[in-house]
Amino acid sequence: MHAPFLILETGQPVASMRRHGSFAHWIRVAAGLDADAAVICRVADGEALPRREGYAGVLITGSAAMVTERRDWSERSARWLRDAAHDSVPLFGICYGHQLLAHALGGEVGDNPTGREMGTVALALQPHASEDPLFADLPAAMTAQVTHLQTVLRAPDDASVLATSQQDDCHAFRWRNHVWGVQFHPEFSTRHMRAYLRARCEALAGEGRCHKRLSRDVTATPHARSVLRRFVRHARSLRAR
Repeated sequence: MHAPFLILETGQPVASMRRHGSFAHWIRVAAGLDADAAVICRVADGEALPRREGYAGVLITGSAAMVTERRDWSERSARWLRDAAHDSVPLFGICYGHQLLAHALGGEVGDNPTGREMGTVALALQPHASEDPLFADLPAAMTAQVTHLQTVLRAPDDASVLATSQQDDCHAFRWRNHVWGVQFHPEFSTRHMRAYLRARCEALAGEGRCHKRLSRDVTATPHARSVLRRFVRHARSLRAR
């Protein structure tokens, strides 16, 4: 019997996609976890953070919030994650979760100097990613679903940047051997990505971009999703040692 994973839910999808479930649900399904293999803590709704013991690992969702807003629930979560990281708990942050982990471990988060990054985006894996438990054997050039305004401006000390994009110099990092952050959304399908582009059509138009054109370029990103599933396997292997 495997220990469950804890999912820290830091936000909810855009309104048009909530009928398809929460971020935590999307992540659990994409990770290949059964319903009883995940425990959800809705930290953004004020739920108390649990004890760290007894989980195979922790997954942190995306959010419409900004890490730089320093909301009370976010800062409490950052302190909890910092302690968990130093206690060798396997951690995997997505988008906001990626930024929150970087903040918790002493990195710097802020507005992306290049502006909004959105759609199916090309990533370039860094050479040392070939030795990473989650990125090894993946194509050096791969794609992922992306939607964000803020970014990790400086990765934490002891962290290795694993992937970059044309607009983001830290699309994925690993801290020591058990903590990962990814700016992209491995849980997003093409349906999720296109729905987000529709939801942000006015903002994109104000930036001189067409959501329909971006939608036509949306493609499946199986390698990105595999990173999430590899984390689940790796976290379980760490626990078994």
